[in-house]
Amino acid sequence: MIDAPEQDICVTVTLVDGLVLVRSAFHHSMNYRSAVLVGRPRRVEDADERIRALDAIVDQVVPGRSAYLRSHTRKELAATAVPALPMYEASVTSRSGGPVDDDLDIRQGDVEAGVVAVWEALGDAEPAADLAGTVPVPDHVDDGCRYALRG
Repeated sequence: MIDAPEQDICVTVTLVDGLVLVRSAFHHSMNYRSAVLVGRPRRVEDADERIRALDAIVDQVVPGRSAYLRSHTRKELAATAVPALPMYEASVTSRSGGPVDDDLDIRQGDVEAGVVAVWEALGDAEPAADLAGTVPVPDHVDDGCRYALRG
């Protein structure tokens, strides 16, 4: 895909924040955030740019993590394709809030309505078995994971 010359792509991402339950099947919905990106992908060839991109991915998961890791090896860099997507079009949309019901359904008042929150959660860090308790979970992992959930 990233090597296809002159080929545009569309990337769509949606995060669901809540299930909106109302008094009729027709009006059920969800709270969400969504983005659609259109562009022409390219393969990142420059070694420094590739390293910055890979480190940014790691730091997006656990902020600051790349600073504690060894450098990427040539073998790892050779085995990993890094795409970039220069965008020329983008669209974002979202829905938030509670149920929107018909007046008749609200007046009947005999069916529950509301929002059920949806979220991702990170668990506690579990050290690798081969550490045998010799290396504690560092603060940047615990703090970074807590930060990632708020981000």
